[in-house]
Amino acid sequence: MAAPIAAAVAEVLVGAPTYAVVEVGGPEQFRLDELGRSVLDAQRDTRSVVGDPGARYFGAAVAERSLVPADGARIAGTRLDEWRTRTSNGQ
Repeated sequence: MAAPIAAAVAEVLVGAPTYAVVEVGGPEQFRLDELGRSVLDAQRDTRSVVGDPGARYFGAAVAERSLVPADGARIAGTRLDEWRTRTSNGQ
């Protein structure tokens, strides 16, 4: 997962100025509670994760899609399960 992100950052660094924020994301979207459950499951951790729709993110209220890259973002091709497989095999 790091290689595609590093490539996107390098491309922006050597390219013409964009005068804008360049967003980078992955091909999958997760709610934070889903991602937390996925991480714990992968580690065979039996703790539970409970979502709180009223929780704040660093003090700010967020909508369902607040932390999702906008249209035009650079999307890496590596899915979470692929990345986990690679990292668990030492690649």
